[in-house]
Amino acid sequence: MFKNLTVYRVGAQWLPNLKEIEDRLHKERFVPCGTTQPISMGWVPPRGLANAPMIESVDGHHLIKLMVEQKVVPGSVIKRRTDEIAKKIEDDTGRKPGKKQTKEIKEQALLDLLPMAFTKQSSVQIWLAPTLGLLMMDASSQGKADEIVAQVVKVMDGLEVRHVQTEQSSAAMMSDWLVSGEPPSNFTVDRELELKSTDEMKSVVRYSRHALDTDEVRQHIASGKQPTKLSMTWEGRVSLLLTDTMQLKKISFLDGVFEGQAPANKDEAFDADLAIATGELSQLLPDLIEALGGELPLS
Repeated sequence: MFKNLTVYRVGAQWLPNLKEIEDRLHKERFVPCGTTQPISMGWVPPRGLANAPMIESVDGHHLIKLMVEQKVVPGSVIKRRTDEIAKKIEDDTGRKPGKKQTKEIKEQALLDLLPMAFTKQSSVQIWLAPTLGLLMMDASSQGKADEIVAQVVKVMDGLEVRHVQTEQSSAAMMSDWLVSGEPPSNFTVDRELELKSTDEMKSVVRYSRHALDTDEVRQHIASGKQPTKLSMTWEGRVSLLLTDTMQLKKISFLDGVFEGQAPANKDEAFDADLAIATGELSQLLPDLIEALGGELPLS
């Protein structure tokens, strides 16, 4: 259901108006790229059915889905087309295009190529948990999540969000857990780790399928390297890769979490999967925030 999560705090006074959000999502429905349009973004039903609701709600948790389509034009193809146009201008006028004109030629080359370009689609699920006061993005990078927040704010009137700020940084706490050998309550440290130095060399050490309770790991930390990614498991039920920016990646629900459900059809399966995934993660997230020293109060 979710592979990654970037977590935002929602303004305390904001409450969702589902009917209004549904209407706004309909107005901003996804439309494929036009002939010379390089990118298109819009909302689609999370259930994947054409006439399904644009916002799904299960057990007080709400899910919406953003579709992004991009025209793919390789840089080498744009350069070749730019060179062709520039050469024709030089042949016709006897002068090479200057810097400003070359930029304009490159833009024209892209417009010429867009109608013939392949399209690439991707989607991002956004989970709103009003009881937790949190908004989560299933986005693989912080930058991508922050871009999508702007689209979410458009369809949720009055919504204000900020990154969750904890008393301790995840990098500092990951270092402490590795050095002390004592992970936080309800969590275990697994076997994947990335460490980076903070000096100009930016050297990187990675461990995969490797024991992390070793002197070697502790020595790397003592020498100034900081954990940027650490694999962990919560309650033996959900595994994840925690980053130094408090993103959760590679989320995986372990054996037994989804057992025991026998939905009769796809609709019931969707509802059950959403209920279980949000139910597990809505317990994991407060535990993680507590493990990082708790959340900083608003200044």
